[in-house]
Amino acid sequence: MEDYKKEFIEFMLECNALKFGDFTLKSGRKSPFFMNAGAYVTGRQLKKLGEYYARAIHDHFGLDFDVLFGPAYKGIPLASVTACAMYDLYGKEVRYCSNRKEVKDHGDTGILLGSKLNDGDRVIMIEDVTTSGKSMEETVPIVRGQADVEIKGLIVSLNRNERGKGEKTALSEISDLYGFEGCAIVSMPEVVEYLTASGKLEADLLKRIEDYYAEYGAKE
Repeated sequence: MEDYKKEFIEFMLECNALKFGDFTLKSGRKSPFFMNAGAYVTGRQLKKLGEYYARAIHDHFGLDFDVLFGPAYKGIPLASVTACAMYDLYGKEVRYCSNRKEVKDHGDTGILLGSKLNDGDRVIMIEDVTTSGKSMEETVPIVRGQADVEIKGLIVSLNRNERGKGEKTALSEISDLYGFEGCAIVSMPEVVEYLTASGKLEADLLKRIEDYYAEYGAKE
């Protein structure tokens, strides 16, 4: 496992973005873990978060893209801080773009916030975590409806590696449906592997996670 992934796992725990316990997800599933990107609230945290996203994007997609698109609302700061990190780490100047929940009819009009999308733009979508793929159902048509763009892929912070609507992960279902790659800074199996090897995952919690995946784990 790459060093930055190990650092990111520790970072999630430090910021209380990744928590273990008893959680009821929007899907109704009872999960022993929960990831909340809203826990990153300070300048230092957001700067580091953008750097982790930038490293993962560089690993998966290289630098051959023009725009980072973050779906409202959580995707807005993610796209912003990652655009800054792309420049700081790689000298890559990219634009950031997001959608509004309602179309603005005065001043800076339209449904987009930040950069406009142009024909030929190569776009990376950026989110916190994807469980059901609902956000992409809403935003992919918006992005493709603004210009003749190429969506190169989707990057999330954590791949929960559980079933989406079918037997595959939500990221795999998104790839099948829209034709672009879905990837993550780190996956939950990598988190479990690292924390187990580090002696930071108690046996009873590990058993609960294993039981959860026995019921909801993706089959790919």
